[in-house]
Amino acid sequence: MTVKRVAGAVLATTMLCTGAVACSGSDDGKAKGAGSGETQSRSKVTEVITAAYEKTAKAKSAKVEMTMTAPKSMGGGAGEMKMSGVMGWDPTVMDMTMSGSALTEGDPEAPEKVRMLWLDNVMYMDMGAAAAKDMDGKQWMKMDLNSIAEQAGDEKVAKQLTGGLDSMNQDPAQQLAMLLDSPNLKHVGPAKVDGVQAQRYKGRLTVKEMLASNKGLSDVLSKSEREDLFKNIEKSGIKGYDTEVWVNEDDYPVRMDIDIKSPEGTMKTSQKFSDYGATAKVTAPPAGKTFDLMEMFKKIGDMDKGGSDSGL
Repeated sequence: MTVKRVAGAVLATTMLCTGAVACSGSDDGKAKGAGSGETQSRSKVTEVITAAYEKTAKAKSAKVEMTMTAPKSMGGGAGEMKMSGVMGWDPTVMDMTMSGSALTEGDPEAPEKVRMLWLDNVMYMDMGAAAAKDMDGKQWMKMDLNSIAEQAGDEKVAKQLTGGLDSMNQDPAQQLAMLLDSPNLKHVGPAKVDGVQAQRYKGRLTVKEMLASNKGLSDVLSKSEREDLFKNIEKSGIKGYDTEVWVNEDDYPVRMDIDIKSPEGTMKTSQKFSDYGATAKVTAPPAGKTFDLMEMFKKIGDMDKGGSDSGL
């Protein structure tokens, strides 16, 4: 298995996880599928979103279907990614299957589908039987983000990476909590999502407001470190985030749409939630069938230093 194939899959997954957490939404100004009806007052909107937050936080898990599209100008991981399975939050766990052109673009040998497990801040990716042939029967790739942060040897880098883990959990309750901080949160109107009656809401947060609302970052990063992160995001050309959510009659979000606009183009994500409270039990793959991505890169580096031909 080539480093290109492994790195490409990791990049696509990382883009998916971090992009979905950006808490932005469609900004086309249209009520997609919304029917006629009076919009709600700000106090009523706050009441509805607060109730949705409380029920979602209590549920702690749901079945999820997600589609993310990144423009080709963004480089690796561009294209369409589909993701479905069960996700839990507090603590974060995932058992999802990914597919789409973002995995296979530019590499015909890449797996068409990849199962991804997330447990204790460790990502496991099933790279398939072809990978097992090249890796002594090991087809599961492991990426321990906490370990990577420690190996960085830089406390500031480590804190930013581990702080980012709190944001990568795609927790819909956290997204709703941040939406409540939007100064222009509003009710758009009624709509149906897969035949289910819901009410659509949207609001905008600037980058600074989003970082201030993200409690996970506030817990692990100092004020100066958050300011540095804010400057880096601003440099990327992202000005703000728009959240769009559909809440059903039981006060659960059934859909969240995400658009992240940047000079490279717009990353679009649409998430659909169902079966809140569904079991999200994840077990790590057997150690004998798992290879550590960072250990593999380290060995390749050692081979290169020794002047050996890695064949990669």
